[in-house]
Amino acid sequence: MQFISSLLKMLPDAAAQGLIWGIMALGVYITYKVLDYSDLTVDGSIVTGGAVFALLVLNGVPIAVAMVASFIAGSIAGLLTALLHTRLGIPPILSGILTQLGLYSINLRIMGKSLLAVSVDKFPLLVSTRNQGASCLVALLFVVAVIGLMYWFFGTELGCSIRATGANANMSRAQGINTNNTKLLGLVLGNGLVGLSGALYTQYLGSVTVNMGRGAIVIGLAAVIIGEVLFGKLFSNFALKLASVVIGAILYYVVIALVIQLGLNTDDLKLFSAVFVAIFLAVPHLKEKLHLHKKTKGGVSRA
Repeated sequence: MQFISSLLKMLPDAAAQGLIWGIMALGVYITYKVLDYSDLTVDGSIVTGGAVFALLVLNGVPIAVAMVASFIAGSIAGLLTALLHTRLGIPPILSGILTQLGLYSINLRIMGKSLLAVSVDKFPLLVSTRNQGASCLVALLFVVAVIGLMYWFFGTELGCSIRATGANANMSRAQGINTNNTKLLGLVLGNGLVGLSGALYTQYLGSVTVNMGRGAIVIGLAAVIIGEVLFGKLFSNFALKLASVVIGAILYYVVIALVIQLGLNTDDLKLFSAVFVAIFLAVPHLKEKLHLHKKTKGGVSRA
């Protein structure tokens, strides 16, 4: 009974974090699923968004303006990755790694030290661990707004060209689409959302550290894959697919809360996350192999 009570107390925090990281996961969805681009910039750009937000707020800039700046900062990080790939011919994974590596030093330069604190007592922050219920509501409003804007944008001609590039780059070029530009735009938008998520997460925690984004890509991929595995066949509408990503992020943090309650050492959380994501990544492949096995076995039996 005490276990259930403790778990229920942790659920609001898991939901709030899941919603905030869900915005980051939507950015990962743009690059990983829509654009079919393995972008590892995320671990750095989420910190960049948080660092820019904290620095501006500490210097008297309004919260709303600081959040817009965080989105722009994340977008610039994505732009750097895109330029390395499209203009210099560096492979997608390496271009993201190079940007992520460079962002570590840039983030330290922005912050001036390894940690910046933004107290809810001094600033009118939108979300905070002190009021998890209100934080869930605010984060949910952001999620709904982001999904609505993404649904509209990817229904436009420009948005469809990005989707076409991810589906088949060669055919897109044959249709006159400049795939370099669509890749660039997709990476800019994806990392912009990551930067926005970093601003929200900084407010929620009350601080930003230079290592805050370590493993962020794993969480983003976990949210995308969990949503796809659990709801892929149920949700055919694009907006519902985006919603499934956020649900995946929430479920990820609920599972984390559960395993912590079961006594998992917090030092092992990264290992657990890696194993957890690996399992969900393997599910579609294993299901396909099982389907082929049954099909082949059925064919042999009829023969």
